[in-house]
Formats: sequence, structure tokens, C-alpha cells
Amino acid sequence: MTTTTTSVPVTGAVGTSYTRVEGVDKVTGAARYAGDVPFAELAHGWLVLSTVARGRVRSVESDAVRGMPGVLAVLHHGNAPRVDGDYIGMLGKPDPIVEVFQHDRVPFVGWPVALVVAETSEQAREAAEALVVHYDEEPHDVTFSSGHPDTYTPEGSEVEKGDLAAELAASAHVVDEEYTTPEEHHSSMEPHAAMARWDNGRLEILDSNQGSVWVAQELAKLFSLDPASVHVRSEHVGGAFGSKGVRVHQILAVMAATLLDRPVRVVMTRRQMFSLVGYRSPTAQRVRLGADTDGRLRALEHQAHSLTSKVHEFVEGSAGFARSMYASDAHRSVNRVVRLDVPTPTFMRAPGEAPGSFAVESALDELAERSGVDPIALRARNEPDVGPVSGLQFGSRNLLACYEEGARRFGWADRDPRPGVRRDGRWLVGTGTASATFPVVVMPSTAAVTAEADGTFTVRVTASDVGTGARTALTLLAAETLGVSRDRVDVRIGDSDFGPAAISGGSMGTRSWGWAVTAAAKDLREQLALGGDIPPQGITVRSDTSAAIGALAQRERYAYGAQFAEVAVDVTTGEVRVRRMLGMFAAGRIVNPLTARNQLVGGMVWGLSMALHEEAVRDRATGGHVGADFAGYHFAANADVPLIEADWVDDTDPDDPVGIKGIGEIGIVGAAAAVANAVWHATGARHRHLPIRPDRVLSAGAPAAEARDA
Repeated sequence: MTTTTTSVPVTGAVGTSYTRVEGVDKVTGAARYAGDVPFAELAHGWLVLSTVARGRVRSVESDAVRGMPGVLAVLHHGNAPRVDGDYIGMLGKPDPIVEVFQHDRVPFVGWPVALVVAETSEQAREAAEALVVHYDEEPHDVTFSSGHPDTYTPEGSEVEKGDLAAELAASAHVVDEEYTTPEEHHSSMEPHAAMARWDNGRLEILDSNQGSVWVAQELAKLFSLDPASVHVRSEHVGGAFGSKGVRVHQILAVMAATLLDRPVRVVMTRRQMFSLVGYRSPTAQRVRLGADTDGRLRALEHQAHSLTSKVHEFVEGSAGFARSMYASDAHRSVNRVVRLDVPTPTFMRAPGEAPGSFAVESALDELAERSGVDPIALRARNEPDVGPVSGLQFGSRNLLACYEEGARRFGWADRDPRPGVRRDGRWLVGTGTASATFPVVVMPSTAAVTAEADGTFTVRVTASDVGTGARTALTLLAAETLGVSRDRVDVRIGDSDFGPAAISGGSMGTRSWGWAVTAAAKDLREQLALGGDIPPQGITVRSDTSAAIGALAQRERYAYGAQFAEVAVDVTTGEVRVRRMLGMFAAGRIVNPLTARNQLVGGMVWGLSMALHEEAVRDRATGGHVGADFAGYHFAANADVPLIEADWVDDTDPDDPVGIKGIGEIGIVGAAAAVANAVWHATGARHRHLPIRPDRVLSAGAPAAEARDA
């Protein structure tokens, strides 16, 4: 049977709010995550982690455990299959943790030392908890500080322009302060889970990840397999934020499935995730600003220190934030790192920009205070015409439009600039603001769009919807390009067989996948316009954006935003309450306002949480976390979240063929600084160290006489 289809132009698909296409499945439980899908003869693996911070495994006493009910195997460095971690992957050389069970070294507390596999997860857990491992322990160092003697500067981490010392000396106002942020964790709602099995000579992985092709390619290299023989699926992901890449649970599931010749699932516990899936490094950042009497910057220096593990280098690039933000005669920014006996940090929502914006935007607020210039006027006064360091033209830069509209909505003009003068009963009330930015990134991607014989369209792209609403956005982009209603488009994602595509990270997902989907849909529509019947197998058009991305003009492309916060502070108890937040963003073309606003508000909530709550603490004696669970690691709950509004200004770039900038990360950038600046405005006390806990508020006191007399 053949069918002829006619596309009727449909306008307004992109830019109109739509609920998620998979929303009903998620709220009814029909959407199954990696740990939910049943398999015949499924076995379960349970991780055993090291209890020492540094040393060697002397022995794994597995004999007694292997005799426990249901136990099928105990894998460790003495019997595990060999892997080859000497390769260059999508993100460079992998963390050596991928070479799990390949040696007896223990580089940090929580390093995997064994995997117990059993018929049920309960049996596996009981046996894992009974397993005895002996260690030869060695001295360790987990103490981070900017003055650590082993601190070094990674290659390419320093940028300089002009004579910094001379400009600082000539400045009428100088800010020279240190700001710190603690270790923070992703805390995705869905834990990391993976199932592995061999199916007719092909390795199949059902996983929760940020890029199925990425995981498939890395596993193929690790296990020396033909890439075509590895199939990774990840249909639904319950949060990721940078943590769901290639991790040990996938590798161990493959090892166990290979040894047992049956499906094996490995799911991490919440406590295990604190050691094994990465985190945001703590930072110590020194910011020096020099300005004329009117607040015009002559000098800007940003030194950022972070930590990494002794087995792999990861740099939290906080000092990169200011390189695109403000004009100054002299600029110096540098990222420094110290290696410690800790797990390797990783990308976490707005890596670099989130902590970097706290330091720089707090320092700018201090400069505004000292120079007597309104904080928004100060930022406008230092607005660059071209990239402050690169000298490149901007693609589009509408930061001041965000401030103009945000200030109007927030009521900034009515703000008394004096700190500590506004009261509401026992509360001191203040407002603050800060800038946000995040780079516009794109990766080459492929997509296939099929015109089916029944008049519908099927889109296949290896996208990963980690909760952002990407599946819905791609549906709208395809529908608008094809000129059909969205209910005629079926978007399928998360399957490595669909071909190479960008990972879900760096706010590049919808931009990269949408470009590929739009290109394929456009070509298909042109083919269909020629007329003719559609055969039973349909008509498929495939796209590859590699050449188009390579042809992009070189520009500084960023999304921008202006964050506003109002807080109330009880200086008797030290409690800080955020009363309202507003974020105005210039984030390019907004595909689906409903899910876009959801992402921006989510980022702002996380920024509030960063400012007031989140802090992972390590015990120097053991090297491990204190309270590695949701009881000990605090983040904002519903009661902590006030009225939060997020909106955007028109932001078009005539030289950008896509126009989508990405919104997954910019919402958190600057939010913590806006809250901290508001706390200063409320109390007159600066808080340069996050989180702003009650004890820190009490220690800082309330300098304003009105507050003391309340």
C-alpha cells in the first residue's frame, strides 16, 4: 500500500508552550528508567567500596561470601576481566577509575574494591556487607586550601592582557578579597543504574546517561570491541547535571554479564554516588578589581583554586567567568589546582561559571559600594564592545536589556542603596543583583527523519532528555519545519544505533540536536514537495551538521542574564529567607516557553541552594564524607523556595542559523551572588564564603544600628 501525504503549513509550533510529550507516561509510571526494566534471569551486582583513603588491597576474603544464599560471583582485582583504559575518548583521556579492578591500588575512600553478584539485590547487598577486605593503609591528604604547597597551574589555564600592576596602582578604588565555595554534589533524583547483557554476540546496555553514543564508544574501547557490536539505550533519565557519563557501574555490569553469560544490573546507592560519580570541587578565589572614581574598571584579576584527584586532572574553570563579561584595561585570570587523595571532580551544572560568578559578581557589588555607584549602573559602565580578552565580535549580547527589564519588574528604582535600613518586624530586608552568562556550544550531530506511509513522521536522534524537555522541543522543531501538527511527529531518542550526536551537557543539547533534526526535516519536506507516493517503508532523510558547524563565523557567543533576589535576615537566629527571585535572560530562540521556564527556575533554585545550604564536608582523619546522604547533605526544599520568576528578552543573532543558545545551565549562574549581595544589603555584613549558614550570619553580626535596636 502506498500513501500520498500533503504537508499543511503550521505556524506557532516553536515559541508556544506545550506540555511534555512524555509527561503522562512519567506521572503514571509508564515511563521506565534504567533500574525499572525487567529482564529474564536478571542478576544483581552490589558494589563494595574502600574504607581507607590511600593504600593497597592486601586481600579480599571472598570464600565465605561465595557460599551465601544466591551469590553468583565476587569480582575484584584478582579475578576481573582485563580492560584497556589507554585511549582518547570524546572528552579526552578517561579517568583511570574506568580501569576498575585492574590493580590493588586505593587512591581514595570509596574506591571500588569488589562487586558481589547475586540472584536478588537483597542477597547481593547482604553478601557485600559481609565481605571482608584487608588493606595496607598509607598516609593521605584531603585538605584543600589556596595555599597548599602542591598547587600548580595547568597548561593553558592563564590569560593576561595589559599591565595589571600599573592599572591597580592607578586605581581610585581597589577591591582585593577571597571568596570560597564548598564541595557540592549533583544529587540527581534517579540514582545511576545500568543493565548489561550479551544478545546474539552484541553487547546491549540499558543505562541512564547523558549520551548513548558516548557511552557505547567508550565501552567499545575499554573492552576492545567493534563499536558496531555495542548498543546503548537510555530512554528516560531522572536527572544528571553532568554526572551521568561513563562510570564504574556500567563497566562492572559488562564484566559480570560476560563472566556469568546472563543479564546483570548494577545500581548505585545514594551514599556510593557521593564517591563515584563526580562532584563540584571546592574553590578558593581571589578577585582584585581596580577602578576609577566613577567605577570604570582599569584592572580585573581572578585567581581560582580548585582540587582534583591524584589519578586524574579535572579543572573547575572558575576563572573563565570574567573573560567574556567586563571591559578593563588590564586583565589576568588563572585557574590553579592541587592534587589530593580524593575522588575526581567532574562537570556539574555550569562548571566554572557557577562558582566563578559568585566571586566576581560579589566583588563587583563591593566595588559598587565603595565607588558609590548603583550595582546595575556599574555593570553597564563596564559593558564591552568586543570580547574583553579575545577581541572577537559578539554574536549577540543583550545583558543590558536583561537588566533594564529585570530592574523594572523587580522594582529596583525604589531601592534605598544603604545597607541595614529596611526592616519588616524582626527581619532585616535587602535586595541584590548579579550577572549571568554561559557559552553557546554546539557539537556535530546526525539525525534521521522518516515520512511514514500513514502520514506521520518519525524522528531518530541520539539525544538524551535528562529532564530538560528536549524530547518535546525536538518534536516542535520537527513539526514546524515539516509544516505539520506536532501530534504527527514521533521523536525517538537515547539509542546509540541512531548515530553520532552531541551529549546532553554544556547547554548544547537542543541546539545541536535541533540543528540536525531541522536540517533533515527541511530536506525531507523539499523531497515531499516534489510529489509522489510514499512506499510502505517510508522515505528517510538523514542529516549531518559537521560541515555547517565548521563554517560558523568565529564570534563570542554567549547567553546572558540578570539575577535579582530579595532576602530577609533574622540576626537573632541567623536565619536567611529568600523572599523572591527574578531572572531575566537573553538566551536566544526559546523553543518551548513552558519547559524553558522550568529549566531557568530550576537553575535559580539551585543557586539559592548553593548560597544558603549546600556543603559537603570531608573528615580529615578518614578522608571520607561526613553525612554522605540526603540527611547530611542539605539542599533547598519546597519550604525554602519562594516566588521565583524567570523570563527572557528578545535575543536574535543574524549570523547564527539556529538561534538556540541553551538554557540548562545559565539559570544557576549569578544566582548565589545575587542572594549574597542581598544579604549584605539587608545586614551590612559581607559573606564571601558559601553557604551563608546561620552561624556565619551570627558571627558577622548586624552593623546597622537600626538592626541592633530592633
